[in-house]
Formats: sequence, structure tokens, C-alpha cells
Amino acid sequence: MSDKTMTAEEVAGRLRNGMTIGIGGWGSRRKPMALVRALLRSDVTGLTVVSCGGPDVGLLAAAGRIRTLVAPFATLDSIPLEPHFTAARQRAAFDLVELDEAMFMWGLTAAAQRLPFLPVRAGLGSDVPRVGPHLRTVVSPYADGEEFVAVPALRLDAALVHLNRADAQGNAQYLGPDPYFDDLFCQAADTAYVSCEKIVDTADLLKDAAPQSLLIKRPFVTGVVQARHGAHFTSCAPDHDRDEPFQRAYARAARDPEAWQAFTDRYLSADEEAYQAEVAAFHEERT
Repeated sequence: MSDKTMTAEEVAGRLRNGMTIGIGGWGSRRKPMALVRALLRSDVTGLTVVSCGGPDVGLLAAAGRIRTLVAPFATLDSIPLEPHFTAARQRAAFDLVELDEAMFMWGLTAAAQRLPFLPVRAGLGSDVPRVGPHLRTVVSPYADGEEFVAVPALRLDAALVHLNRADAQGNAQYLGPDPYFDDLFCQAADTAYVSCEKIVDTADLLKDAAPQSLLIKRPFVTGVVQARHGAHFTSCAPDHDRDEPFQRAYARAARDPEAWQAFTDRYLSADEEAYQAEVAAFHEERT
């Protein structure tokens, strides 16, 4: 079996302008932020981003890399609205395809199964079809004659996800309370890249965890990146909680151009090692 280990820079080097990229996690929880930061250090732009949005969407929006966003929301969880997303939407910086959370899940499921769409009840009787005029309805061909929303498949050129553990072949494990949609992102994509807190031997993946924690299987994975604290500042339970002080500093900086430039210069202008060192210095300064 092949060794699929890569660096974050190698992952970013495989992405191209105009791609449709799915980003796993949920809000400010278990986002593949080390991969997103590597993407920011590249010149890739014009992206269609598919995400249950958090600071991944915020950083890419602030850098002007998003052409279209497909999302049910964009939040920092403990801060209700992602500030860069809010500012970008207010200035119409990108197109938004807004989906109900269930519609989003079934769009990924349709793509994972290589179907053009799946019929769902979610969205009926709501304003989602009104704000999404591309959506269509279908009628059951059976005696019930029920009408459904035909949610189009969310096919991805690439997926970026972050898990707690992985082996070098691409099997990946979550240890927290929720798988989110990370497995669907990988299955819906032509290529999928998994960052993790630690790469371990395959036999160690299930040493102290239930079999269902092995969320992502190696046939759906193109590359594996070991990135300790690679979800920072989002949470990656049980390895680490969300860095709330740093998230508040991020949100404050996002609301002022000069403060954001200073934030960018300090935290986002160099590589991941420098980022983690500056985060450690940030906490030392607070104490």
C-alpha cells in the first residue's frame, strides 16, 4: 500500500485556479486550517468553496480568493457571524448559494454516489428555493405523487479535511463528538487531502477507539498531512478546545483594516511553523 504522506505546501501546490473545493469541519470546529493557511500562501484564486463555513471561509474571503460560496451558514460558533464573511457579503464580493443544512448534506451524498441529484423534503415551504432559483422540484413517479426538492450533487475537485488521527495510507479517525460531513466531502471529491493531529500505525487507529471512529477510508484519500494543532484556532476535541482568546483577537482585527493588516503580517505572512510560534507568543503576552 502506498505512502500518501505530504506537506501542506504540496497539497496547496496541487490546487488550481477556479477549482471547486470542499472544506470539512463545522463552523469553528475541526477545520483544516493548516491546509487553508497553505492555500492562502499560494496564488490560487477564483474558487468555488463548499463549506459549513467558519474561519476557513473568512480567511479565503478576506484574501479575495472566493468566486462562489456554497454554504448553509458561516459562523465562529461562540461568535455568531463570521466577520469576514459578513463584510464580504455586504460588499457583494462573491456569489452565495445558500442551502438548508439537510440539503447541503444530501448534495454531498448525491455527489458521493455519483448521482446528479437527490430528492429531499428539506426546503419545501421555506424561502430557500426563492433565494436559490437554480433549485428545481421533482414529483414522485409512484402513486403518492409527492413533490420534492431536487438537490443537485455538490461535486468537488478537491476536499480538505482535518481529523484526529490517520495512517500513512489515508485511513483517518475522528475522536470527538461528531463526524460532521468529512467522509462525504472526501467521497464527493476527485481528490481529497486529510490533515491530522498525528500520523500513527494502522494498527494503532483502533487500539483505544470504537470501529465507527474510523471515518475515512484510504481509497478516498489522495494525501495525508501531519499537522499538530492544524485545526487551530478551531477546536479539535479531544486533542484541543477552540482557542477562544485567539478567536476573539481574530474577530476584533477583522473589523478594522489596519488591525487586520497587522494580524496578517504577524500570523499569516510566513509558514505554519511561524504561525504556531506566534500563537504561542500571543498566549505568553496575555499572561
